Amino acid sequence: MTYCVAMRVDEGIVFLSDTRTNAGVDHVSAARKMTVFEHPGERVLVMLVAGNLALTQAVMQLLAEPASDRKTTLYNAPSMADAARVVGDAVREVHRRDAESLAEFDIDFNCSFILGGQIRGSAPRLFMVYAAGNFVEASTVSPYFQIGESKYGKPIIDRVVTPSTPLDEVAKCALVSMDSTLRSNLSVGLPLDLLVYEKDALRVTRFSTLDHDNQYFEMIHRTWGERLRQIFGEIPNPTWASPDNVPLHAREAASTVPHAPNGDPLAVHDAYASPFQTLMQPESGRSQQ
Repeated sequence: MTYCVAMRVDEGIVFLSDTRTNAGVDHVSAARKMTVFEHPGERVLVMLVAGNLALTQAVMQLLAEPASDRKTTLYNAPSMADAARVVGDAVREVHRRDAESLAEFDIDFNCSFILGGQIRGSAPRLFMVYAAGNFVEASTVSPYFQIGESKYGKPIIDRVVTPSTPLDEVAKCALVSMDSTLRSNLSVGLPLDLLVYEKDALRVTRFSTLDHDNQYFEMIHRTWGERLRQIFGEIPNPTWASPDNVPLHAREAASTVPHAPNGDPLAVHDAYASPFQTLMQPESGRSQQ
């Protein structure tokens, strides 16, 4: 598995990917999930991939073919939408060639792609291309895409990133998102590839590979965990009211508890154990740890 994320904001686009690949616990390796197509001053396109490594590599090999006057490629596509169609066409070509053979071995055609960047004369754009070759574009309402093992790193992005978020803060958020994923899923691993594209630069100006020795990512890992525990400890614990303050609906619920033939309450009665207590709002200014 893998985890890749890209976020488009007003100042540009941030791309982040891990490099772990595996085919079971005995076959863990590394492979780059990020590819850059760059013609300085004219275009910068960045691809992130997830899914079956053989399929994603087959698609990337098609996309890396030299440009020609008779064929639209990532090197000469007139717009980012046209570039996304080129990626979709490559996915469909690999599907036509390999999907039937894979199905004979009960292997799904599993691959997905994020394509983002800028072509001179237009604004930066970000797309996600599915295994069927169709694609969607990021918007101001939903300015990011994730592929691979996405669920662990999603909450922080939803809470932090907006179109107006500064580019460096977006990069920080991407790294926190990746750290959360690394913490919870062994199929995602270091090193990481981080590319921060500045709007209208039309060249790569910020790129870094982060491994276990990277001091900034180690600080992210350590500080995020410490601050989460600190904030969690500062949130008041539940406070329970006295039995006299129990609302009527709780007493009514208890009266409906089923009883055995001899009149004794069944085990389910434990859910309404007496004396009754109800969860209340925390007292103002009170903190329990």
